[in-house]
Amino acid sequence: MPESNDTGKAAGALDTAVTVIGAGPVGLALTLDLARRGVPVRVVERDEKRFQGSRAKGIQPRTLEVLDDLGLADAARAAGGAYPPMGLHVGPFTKAWQMHATAPDSIGTPYPDVLLLPQYATTALLHDAVERLGVRVDFGARAVEITQDEEACTVRLEDGRVLGSRYVVGADGGSSTVRKAAGIAFEGTTDETDRMILVDGTVDGLSHDHWHIWPRLRGRSIAACPLPGDDGRFQIMIKIRPDDPVDLTGTALATLLRRRAGASLTLRDITWSSVFRPNIRLAERYRNGRLLLCGDAAHVHTPAGAQGLNTGVQDAHNLGWKLQQVLAGADDALLDSYERERRPVAAQVLGRSTELYEGLRRTRPSGLTRGPDEHQLGISYFGGPLAPADAPRTANLRCGDRAPDAALPEGMATTGSASRVFDLYRGPHFTALAFGAGAATALDRIPWPPGGVPLRRHTVLTHTTPRTPGEAALLTAYGITEDTVVLIRPDGYIGDISHPAGTDKGPDGNGPDGKGTPPSSPAIARLTAG
Repeated sequence: MPESNDTGKAAGALDTAVTVIGAGPVGLALTLDLARRGVPVRVVERDEKRFQGSRAKGIQPRTLEVLDDLGLADAARAAGGAYPPMGLHVGPFTKAWQMHATAPDSIGTPYPDVLLLPQYATTALLHDAVERLGVRVDFGARAVEITQDEEACTVRLEDGRVLGSRYVVGADGGSSTVRKAAGIAFEGTTDETDRMILVDGTVDGLSHDHWHIWPRLRGRSIAACPLPGDDGRFQIMIKIRPDDPVDLTGTALATLLRRRAGASLTLRDITWSSVFRPNIRLAERYRNGRLLLCGDAAHVHTPAGAQGLNTGVQDAHNLGWKLQQVLAGADDALLDSYERERRPVAAQVLGRSTELYEGLRRTRPSGLTRGPDEHQLGISYFGGPLAPADAPRTANLRCGDRAPDAALPEGMATTGSASRVFDLYRGPHFTALAFGAGAATALDRIPWPPGGVPLRRHTVLTHTTPRTPGEAALLTAYGITEDTVVLIRPDGYIGDISHPAGTDKGPDGNGPDGKGTPPSSPAIARLTAG
């Protein structure tokens, strides 16, 4: 378990501190984050077993960074693979192109490419990690009634059990029981006339070197994306018109594939099938008292651009540390910042994914190409409740921006075996980085409270004038031009930037007088249980 804190006592005589409803990737990501923080958490799932479909299969670079923080990035990359090039079949010809762009080096990420990872594999990774921390998913447990008062929440299950907790988080999808119990409107549309059959199965006679697309007239196009692994499985997407009958039997689906894609293709060993209708909805609020929403319970997207699961997992990453702080005694208003930071992101993503989905209808390469907007590396909370617009900044970073990765120069002042900045951030803690000798002095004087999320302090460099190319790259990545302390939130965003005062700089601009001042008390008060 990670460093201990006093949140365990906050649940009192209740069953647990937090009940998570829904054990998909979002609910499991939140459960994992809470469990590693030592927060008592229980997760219930209405289905009898883990989801087995490939549905959401694109893991964006920013979500890979979240998985890195959770210790799962290497396992995710081992289970997944690179996105294959698109292949548009028109008669005997195939037009090929790369769908996803690589993030530029300047963005500062160790994961510049989108990962092809079926949802069943993402769910399995997170589920196994949760179980390693001693949390068991309660499958076949359907919540039928959820109530709350000023002190706690009560969840009544279909089998008669009653669970009590301080907070309940709904990660239970678009038909969320938690959202309905909270009385939160789910505004948007569902297009019942636009339907698609999704199928996971093995296809004999089809190469794995392309994501195949066969455009067809009258809204009956078909596509097949090869899934990672050596079993020949594809996710098959079959557009159907409103008046087309739906038959999900193996024989009917195999016949449909042959008729639309090629008589030589054989579909077999189907493991999952479903009918998809595009939903575009956003919850009016993310919170009502002790009830909170995460993932599809708060926002549902079209599948275009691989945004839904990614946005939901990042919701969980934003919420986990805030729940720990509040359970440890922080002002309950900290939970309001969850909605104020994440809902604008979801609104923007909804707009972008809807735009991309319209491009899919035209089946043109320009409408099937994805770039930096989908990577979610540019998300910033600048100007939000925890990142005032008038806060100090560096040459290229502001409070609320994502903290970039960069190589740490050899012989840096901090201890440990870290080779990259992300090595310092990995885990459920805040991180304070000092650049410059005056900042190093100020680092030790940060007034961090003893309860809640802990702080780790690192003096990265005792000077701010680069002496090697590696130092120059690091200082440039963080925009450091003077003594600076950068406080990084547990979710990888900048919580505070301060430039210690009282430094008596020598000719090289690096000589301290030992009177550096630490990050501001207001910033620490916003972020902690102090």
